[in-house]
Amino acid sequence: MNWRKLNRAVHRDAGYFCAALTIVYAISGLAVNHVSDWNPNYKIERVEKRFTSIPITSREEMVAALVDRLDLPGAPKSSFRSAPHLVDLFYDGWSVRADAQAGRATIERPRDRALLRDANFLHLNHPKGLWTWFADGYAILLALLAISGLFILRGRNGITGRGLWFSLAGLAVPVVFVVVMRYL
Repeated sequence: MNWRKLNRAVHRDAGYFCAALTIVYAISGLAVNHVSDWNPNYKIERVEKRFTSIPITSREEMVAALVDRLDLPGAPKSSFRSAPHLVDLFYDGWSVRADAQAGRATIERPRDRALLRDANFLHLNHPKGLWTWFADGYAILLALLAISGLFILRGRNGITGRGLWFSLAGLAVPVVFVVVMRYL
């Protein structure tokens, strides 16, 4: 078997193996890149509720009245009054902000973005251990795909022709970016 035929077979089979995982990593990578714009792991569900106004008294009395009027699951872990009429109730992982005078409350609960959160969990290597070995193997396979791909085509469309220029352009992007961002 000649080396080109072997190269094509390795490239093809490694490509099939990596295809779905590459898509998962690509989607997760886009999400993680924009973490400052939105939370890729959770969405905040906001529910507005109205209730009969509550007299402004002690924080404890107002909290008890809010728990009753809003049909909340018992006393909160903690509470806070930012103004005489505003009460914040904090439960495990969610909160309530109530305006006792206006009779309005906003309940905020984080909800998982199930598949995206799981993809990010893997992409950022939170499981560690065995997953680290698998992720390292995947990275090696990606490098193998890149290198074997350079030699699939021959002639003016291959690495000795236009492929060389595209490969150099691909290398230039991170080099120029680092030089501009770090040294200029």
